[in-house]
Amino acid sequence: MNENKACLEEDRTDQFDRGIAFSRTLGLITPEELETLGQKTIAIAGLGGVGGSHLLTLTRLGIGGFHLAEFDSFGLENFNRQAGASLATIGRKKLEVMEKAARQINPKLRIREFPDGVKPANVDAFLDGVDVYVDSLDYFAFAARTMIFKGCSERAIPAVTAGPLGMGVALLNFLPGHMTFEDYFDWKETDSDIDKALKFLVGLAPSLPHRRSLVDRRYVSLEARKGPSTPMACELCAGFAGTEVMKILLRRGKVRAAPHSLHFDAYLEKFYSRKIWFGNRNPWQKLKIAITRRMLRSKS
Repeated sequence: MNENKACLEEDRTDQFDRGIAFSRTLGLITPEELETLGQKTIAIAGLGGVGGSHLLTLTRLGIGGFHLAEFDSFGLENFNRQAGASLATIGRKKLEVMEKAARQINPKLRIREFPDGVKPANVDAFLDGVDVYVDSLDYFAFAARTMIFKGCSERAIPAVTAGPLGMGVALLNFLPGHMTFEDYFDWKETDSDIDKALKFLVGLAPSLPHRRSLVDRRYVSLEARKGPSTPMACELCAGFAGTEVMKILLRRGKVRAAPHSLHFDAYLEKFYSRKIWFGNRNPWQKLKIAITRRMLRSKS
């Protein structure tokens, strides 16, 4: 039975035709642009809630190459939002599961694996030959996020981060020649993890609309590194970030760079577009960070 199934999958791989597989995108992009996307390489760090959806969306868009970094395995707690989480994948490595899922869409993908995650020893290799970096790290992965964005800035690699917040998505583009991640979020060596978490939250979503859909603040704990999430937000992240990646790679359409912040909240049915001068060093941002800190301390 297993041998027959393996043979069937192999036969289907032989039938793969990239021109047919991604032909339904034509009209929104040209055949030449589809060919261009197939020659590009995207780096994704993290293959959980947003990262798994990013990978599948970008694969279906026609991206031909990926650098994928992930060390974690799937668990039952991932079921509510992660594309690869199921009874069949509990305990299995996310990198293995998601790479297989992507190759089921395009078996000819060029994939370079980083099963230990991104570390100082391999960050150069992770970013080598990459056209765009898509941030999908765990919210609290401060050291890794700082290191990767610094590497992107030094190599003039466009970097996109889309954060799932409530039932919406907050997005920032860090482009060569514009404000850097470090300058925007204003993380300091003296900042505690709580400080960095607050700055990241308010920097991503200056309007803070997602607070209106939060019905019980007891489930938010920066100290315990946890907060509520939804599958809708992860899928919105993939759609929004995928569109920005496409525009960057094809060099068409307006791409707003940080300090411009974009946020769509599906629950409120509202879109927010803000230019936050000086990023988190802006006096209004500092006030929002202080208010958010007090709100989270006074849970009810």
